[in-house]
Amino acid sequence: MKQHRSESAAPARHRTGRQWRHGGRWHTLEGAADVPEQRRCTADVVVDCAVYEDGCRAASLPPQQALDEARKRGGFAWIGLHEPEAEHIAEIAEVFGLHPLAVEDAVQAHQRPKLERYGDTLFLVLKTIVFVEHEKLTATSEVVDTGEVMIFLGPDFVVVVRHGSAPGLARVRRALEARPDMLAHGPAAVLHAITDQVTDDYLDVADAVELDVETLETDVFSSTHVDDAERIYQLKREMIEFKHAVFPLARPLERLAEGADGLLSTELRRYFRDVSDHLSHVRERLIANSELVDGLLAANLSQLAVQQNVDMRRISAGAAILAIPTMIAGFYGMNFDHMPELRWTFGYPLMLGVTVTLSAIVFRAFRRIGWL
Repeated sequence: MKQHRSESAAPARHRTGRQWRHGGRWHTLEGAADVPEQRRCTADVVVDCAVYEDGCRAASLPPQQALDEARKRGGFAWIGLHEPEAEHIAEIAEVFGLHPLAVEDAVQAHQRPKLERYGDTLFLVLKTIVFVEHEKLTATSEVVDTGEVMIFLGPDFVVVVRHGSAPGLARVRRALEARPDMLAHGPAAVLHAITDQVTDDYLDVADAVELDVETLETDVFSSTHVDDAERIYQLKREMIEFKHAVFPLARPLERLAEGADGLLSTELRRYFRDVSDHLSHVRERLIANSELVDGLLAANLSQLAVQQNVDMRRISAGAAILAIPTMIAGFYGMNFDHMPELRWTFGYPLMLGVTVTLSAIVFRAFRRIGWL
C-alpha cells in the first residue's frame, strides 16, 4: 500500500515538466527544469478539446475527461495545443500514453518532417510554410516563415501540437465538423485534413514565390539592369528553406498512402494518395523555380561581365583618343630650338587643327566598330 501511495503522489512531480508515466515506467524529459508557479497551466495552451462520435462533435471536455468519454462512447478525442512547454506535454503524455521520444521531439520542436510509429500510435511531424508579404524583394527580405505541426494519432485520440508561425487549425476543425461522413472515419480523418491543409498552403506559397521569381527575372533582363546578385541569393536561401519543409515530407505521405503499416483504412489511403500528388506538384514547381533562379544568377553574372567588357572598351577608346593630343603636346614640350613650325605665326592653330582632326578620325573609327 505504501508503494501505491507513492505512485499516486507522482503526478505532482510530473507537473514540474520533468517526468511522466508511460508503459508502467516514469520518464524524464532531458533539459526540463522545475517550473515556477506563475507559468502557464496546461489549460492555457489547449486551443480546443472535444469528443467526436459517429462523425459529430459530442462534447467539449478537459483532456482526461475527453479521453474517458471518447472510450465510453466508442468515439475519439481531438485536442489541439499551441506552443506547449515541457510540463504541459508531460501532463498530456501521461493522459494519452505518448512515447517519451516523440514527446521530447514535440517539446524541442525544430524537427524535420517525419512519420514514426510507437506501438499503435503514429507520430507525424509537418513543417508549415507562411509567405511573408513584402512590397519588393530586397537583399534582406524574408520571403517564407516556417512553423511546425506535430500530430499524435492513436486508436481513439488525436493530439495536435503547433509551434512557431504554423497557422491555426480552427478552420480545419470547422471544415471537418461540417463533413460528418469524413469525420466518421475517426482520428485518421483528422490526420488527413491537417496534412491536406498544410499541402494546400504549400501550393499557395509556391504561387507567391513564383511571382517573386518572375519579378526578379524581369528586373535582371531589363534595360536598366543593375547587380541583382544579393537579391537572387536571398530568394535562393528562402527557397531552400521552403524545400527543407516540402521534400522530406514525401516519404511520410507515401507511407500513409500505403496504409502506414495497416493503421489506416483503404478509403483513407486514397485520400492520402491525393495529398501525396499535391505534394509532388509542389516539389516539381520548387525544382523548376530553383533552376530558374540558378539561371537568373548565371544571367546576372554574364550581364555584369558583358557590361564590364563594354566599359573597358569605352575606356580604351577614350584613352586612345586622348593619346593623340598627349603625344603632340609631348613633342612640343621638349624645349628644342629647331621644331617644325615653331616660329611660324600659324603654327599653334595648325597643331590644334591637326590634333582635333586626328582625334575625330580615331573617334569615328571606334564608333564604327561599336566601341563608343
